[in-house]
Amino acid sequence: MGGPLTTEAHPTPAEPTTPLRIGVVGAGVISRAYLGHLDDHGRAAGLALTAVADLDPERAAKAAAGRRGVRALTPDELYAAEDVDLVLNLTVPAVHADVALAAIAAGKHVYNEKPLAPDRESGAAVLAAARAAGVRVGCAPDTVLGRGVQTARAAVAAGHIGQPVAATAFFTSPGHEAWHSDPEFYYRPGGGPLLDMGPYYLSALVHLLGPITAVTGAASRATERRTIGSGPRAGHSFPVEVDTHVTGVLSHTSGALTTLLMSFDTHAAHLPRIEVHGTGGSLSVPDPNNFEGPVALHPAGAGEWRELPPSAGYAVSGRGVGLADMARALRTGTAHRASGELGLHVLEAMEALLESAATGRRVEVNADCPVPPAVD
Repeated sequence: MGGPLTTEAHPTPAEPTTPLRIGVVGAGVISRAYLGHLDDHGRAAGLALTAVADLDPERAAKAAAGRRGVRALTPDELYAAEDVDLVLNLTVPAVHADVALAAIAAGKHVYNEKPLAPDRESGAAVLAAARAAGVRVGCAPDTVLGRGVQTARAAVAAGHIGQPVAATAFFTSPGHEAWHSDPEFYYRPGGGPLLDMGPYYLSALVHLLGPITAVTGAASRATERRTIGSGPRAGHSFPVEVDTHVTGVLSHTSGALTTLLMSFDTHAAHLPRIEVHGTGGSLSVPDPNNFEGPVALHPAGAGEWRELPPSAGYAVSGRGVGLADMARALRTGTAHRASGELGLHVLEAMEALLESAATGRRVEVNADCPVPPAVD
């Protein structure tokens, strides 16, 4: 398998004495989850929020309000701030690379929300700039470091399903415009169900089955316009610029084949999130968009599924676990798990799937991606 499914644990660091100072760029919807986790667990995890920036100064001020020692800044002020070691990039996907490159140019580490960048070329440029500057790049999702996916990974590594041969991965939704007050970016280049939700599923599949070597895909869109269903702009319609139903087959370095479906055109379904099937049984994997969830095993010849107790993964979970893991890695000089390299590999695989859908051809993927160490 290209990139071993290692279970080597990183050393447990001592209680951090100097926290990694975090500056957030982008104070939109997803920032609430990150800021809440930093409020609850940041100090214990060696993280300290020091600044928040947004193109909307009022949004930045609102996010900073009530948080001791946290300032509201412009993005340029945040990049230059001496009390920011790492920029947490929570902007819209179209500018992920621009913000990351600006932060790297200022000598900061970067942790990007998914996807790493709007396209593989700009994603590769981010990693190249970081290597040249001697800083690190992290990338969401970190949900796959929780007890759900990591317990499933431990079961696969222990041989509970024998040799993996196949997997299925399904995300089905009618789209985000029903609940999101500003959903247009989900339907522009860099969005769509694959680039929005695919990183959770493909990252989990790499943890479970190894990197992706090739893909075959098909795609469609059900409608050319969508209508916002909530908030002050409810009733406003906007154009759909990307395919909203993507399906295909992924080939992994392990030899396993994954059948993937990502859709914003599905109103209801009884499909599992992820299942992995092997020569000795089958495994039900929980929603990779969550940190927790039941993992069930059905050994070959068994009469029923049985739930496995949590056996791996970070027990304290929430958006920001990947940041804490990165802080630990910086202190110990080891690899961080929610890496830019994995983010780029997932981005390349997703773009290859869309290319295959457009051309009708099987597309090869660069599988030279280290599988992150398991979380014991």
